[in-house]
Amino acid sequence: QVHMVESGGGLVQAGGSLRLSCAASGRTFSRNAMGWFRQAPGKEREFVAATMWRDLSTYYVDSVKGRFTISRDNAKNTVYLEMNSLKPEDTGIYYCAADSNLFSRPSLDAHEYDYWGQGTQVTVSS
Repeated sequence: QVHMVESGGGLVQAGGSLRLSCAASGRTFSRNAMGWFRQAPGKEREFVAATMWRDLSTYYVDSVKGRFTISRDNAKNTVYLEMNSLKPEDTGIYYCAADSNLFSRPSLDAHEYDYWGQGTQVTVSS
């Protein structure tokens, strides 16, 4: 069975930083695109960031560009999201996702991802 477990969420003041981790097990995603999505209370899930397996291309939603950085450690089957200069509007449940297709490209479309973590809560106070 494939499991993806996020960690690193928490409560932080505006302007602070958090580093989210997502460790996958059950299969290797070293040749697969992985990404992060978030869902704020009362809103739809939105794309945050995604990366190709070789880091040839990365994508970020405009609202986090320059503040968030997605990275991965394929040896550990783990993807990270470093977040700094956090804003209250960054509050939400953050989910990591993986594409089941080898050599898949990062996508902004949640439907392209096949495996999802349970989510980790990020709360940014003003």
